[in-house]
Amino acid sequence: HVQLVESGGGSVQPGGSLTLSCAVSGRPGLRYSMAWFRQAAGQEREGVAAVDGTNGGTFYTESEKGRFTISQAYGKTTVSLQMNDLKPEDAATYYCATKSGSLWRNYELSSSIYNYWGQGTQVTVS
Repeated sequence: HVQLVESGGGSVQPGGSLTLSCAVSGRPGLRYSMAWFRQAAGQEREGVAAVDGTNGGTFYTESEKGRFTISQAYGKTTVSLQMNDLKPEDAATYYCATKSGSLWRNYELSSSIYNYWGQGTQVTVS
């Protein structure tokens, strides 16, 4: 029932910018939280950013803090990730995920709390 589709990936030079978007259909609830994860070649999947659907709070890892911004359109079926000053280490396949309700304290960027996942969109920085 719940489906997520990422878009906006592509190739960019170091220092460039990209904005990823995730379209959600079959909402998991009246309010739902969302997050972005990424997985580089040969690496484990890691959390990038999350937004709490009940209060709008956002969370980021130290690597992208100040460069990335996650935004959830309340009342709409999209969430975006604006990425600025991209670095080669940012290259990866980016996935969006969602769960019903609010985020869990200290688990905001943990993949275990999310119920639904998209198929991913690739970002190349070179």
